[in-house]
Amino acid sequence: MRARMALRCAAIPVDIREISLRDKPPEMLALSPKGTVPVLHCADGSVIDQSLDIMLWALKQNDPEQWLRVAQNHETLNHEAQIHEAQHYAALINVNDTTFKYWLDRYKYAERYPEFDATYYREQALRCQIDVLEKYLSTAPFLGGETPVLADVAIFPFVRQFAAVDAAWFASSPYPATRRWLEGWIESMLFKQIMAKLLPS
Repeated sequence: MRARMALRCAAIPVDIREISLRDKPPEMLALSPKGTVPVLHCADGSVIDQSLDIMLWALKQNDPEQWLRVAQNHETLNHEAQIHEAQHYAALINVNDTTFKYWLDRYKYAERYPEFDATYYREQALRCQIDVLEKYLSTAPFLGGETPVLADVAIFPFVRQFAAVDAAWFASSPYPATRRWLEGWIESMLFKQIMAKLLPS
């Protein structure tokens, strides 16, 4: 989702092919033997098979929404402060893609990890990421301030997965700012565009 959102935002035309991970086509495995999605086959023949790398590749070509800026007040920050802000957002994404994803997978598929119950896994996910997001989103609409930055888009799909595991619990949970932020992305035109079902080929 986040790779598609960045490509769409950057207005980079792509041919999207939906695949079944249970029946991976040989063409995909030839491009990326690890067999995970997404895989971007660029016009120059290069292959990018990490979603965050696809986002960065697309936005470095065209970033009309300025998602790559470090913060809302970028122009007023000195060089050292800009570096600090950039490191801060990179850290948020790194926690999302490592620790939070680890606990999220166990929360989603708790029956596969019987060492603990789903509530335990949910608490770990809350502690490492959702609590942090709530703190920041309680003071501004986005992680970047008044408008989104890369971290917002990179993290959003994972929070969407988290919320969907137990939607009733999440709807009444003490995370109103995170719910507002999540709902804003779900209702955004960009997200609706990238979620449109592909026509059969």
